[in-house]
Amino acid sequence: MLIYRTLRMVKTLTATFTVALAVAVAGGATAARADESQPQPDRQLLFYNHAYSVVDKETADAVEHSDYLRKFANFELRTTTGGGMTWTGRYLKGRETYLELFAVGDLPGQDAEFGSAGLGVSTERAGDLATVTERLKALGIANPFPYRQTRDFGDGVKVPWFDTIRTTGDQYDAFDPWAMEYLPEYFADPRSKTEPESFPGDVGRERYLPDDYRDHLMRDVTGIRIAVPARDLANTLPLLRAGGFAVQSLPGDGAVAVSGGTSIQLDSVPRDQAGLKQVHLSLNRPVAYRHEERIGRSTLVVGPGARAVWTFDAPE
Repeated sequence: MLIYRTLRMVKTLTATFTVALAVAVAGGATAARADESQPQPDRQLLFYNHAYSVVDKETADAVEHSDYLRKFANFELRTTTGGGMTWTGRYLKGRETYLELFAVGDLPGQDAEFGSAGLGVSTERAGDLATVTERLKALGIANPFPYRQTRDFGDGVKVPWFDTIRTTGDQYDAFDPWAMEYLPEYFADPRSKTEPESFPGDVGRERYLPDDYRDHLMRDVTGIRIAVPARDLANTLPLLRAGGFAVQSLPGDGAVAVSGGTSIQLDSVPRDQAGLKQVHLSLNRPVAYRHEERIGRSTLVVGPGARAVWTFDAPE
C-alpha cells in the first residue's frame, strides 16, 4: 500500500536465509545473537501484514500474466485510490498475510527504482497501535510520526482505512516500514467486503482479507527476506521491537525479527543491491511433488510438503 507517497505530500529467501531463520528461532549464538540491549515487550502487538517491492519489468509482467500464479494463490491485479493517490499492484493474498509487487517505473520519483520496498506490520486488537507508540518513545524514538490513511471506493468519498505510525516519517533511502491499525469505519463499510469481528475490538488481518485463499494452494507468508540500506534498517528495528518481535543480529550487519508466524530478515546492503530476495510460503495442504516455476527473473519452488519458496534473482 503506497501510503508513503501520501506522507510525502503531507510533509511538503536462499539457503542462507533458511539457516539464519532456523538459528534465530532456536536462539543460536553462532549465526545469530539476540540484541539484549533492548528489553523485549511482554506481548506481541504487531504482526507481519504485507510487504511490497519494486521488481524488474520482466518479472512484474510475468507475475501479472502467470496462469500458474492464478491457480497457486488468490491473485489480484488491483488499482486502489487512497489518500489522494492511485496505484496498481499485483497481489498474492493469503489467510492473514499478503505480498504486493510493482514494476520499475510504476511509481513516481525514487520509489520507481528497482529494489524499493516496504513493510507493513499491523495490530490485531483496537488500541494496540497507541501502545506501540508509547513503546517507541521508551525505545528512544521521541517523535513517532502518525498518519491516517483513507480509501476512495470510486465515488469520491474518503473512508477512514487505517492509522499508521513510523519512526521517521518519509525519511528513507529504499525501504519504508510502518505499523498500522485498521479502523472500525472501514470494517463497517459494506464495500470493504470484510468479515464480522471475532471478538470485541477485532481489527485483525484475517478479518480484513477475503477467504478466497481456500480455493488455492498458497495459505500465508511465513518468511520474507529483503535487502535494505543501513539507514533504513536502523529505522526499522525499533518499530519491530516495539511491536514485540524478537530482533536478533546476523553477520554482515543484518537482522532477523521472529515471532507471530512470519520471520522477517533484513540484510544491510548498499542502495544498488536493495530489494526483495526471497519469500517463504505455507500451503493449505501438503503436496507430494516438487514443482519449479520460472517467473521472469524469479523462481517459485512448490513442495514437497506444505511449503513453497520464491527466490528473486540479484540485480545484474
